[in-house]
Order: sequence, then structure tokens, then C-alpha cells
Amino acid sequence: MNYKEFIKIDPSKRFGKPIVRNTRITVYDVLGWLASDMSFQEIISDFPELTEEDIKACLLFAADREHRLQVSL
Repeated sequence: MNYKEFIKIDPSKRFGKPIVRNTRITVYDVLGWLASDMSFQEIISDFPELTEEDIKACLLFAADREHRLQVSL
């Protein structure tokens, strides 16, 4: 999966934070929900504009960002 198809940065939405497609839902929002033990299905139930692929893309985005941070150190 190429997370870049799902995660966008739009300076006019959410102060330029990475968001899921054309929503106002940030990657940080999704990661926070997962960290608070929400399941994929609970997130999708609360936010039906999201898909399982969107949530996986958020995880891949975070993993890639962490990897790039470690490489630059």
C-alpha cells in the first residue's frame, strides 16, 4: 500500500497537519484513537468516511516518519 494515496497535507485544512484524504481527520487523530484501544471497526463506526485502508495508511505514515527520523539522527 502506498500511504501517499491516502494521506494529504493541505495548508488550508487543520493547519497543514497530515489528514486522511479530503477529510479534516488528522493522522494524529487516528493514531490517538488506536492508542486509546479503539478498534478499526469502532473508528469506522464513529467516522464512516474512513475506511480500513485509511487507518492502515495512517499507521504506515507514522512508521515511515519514525523511520526517517531515526535515519536522520
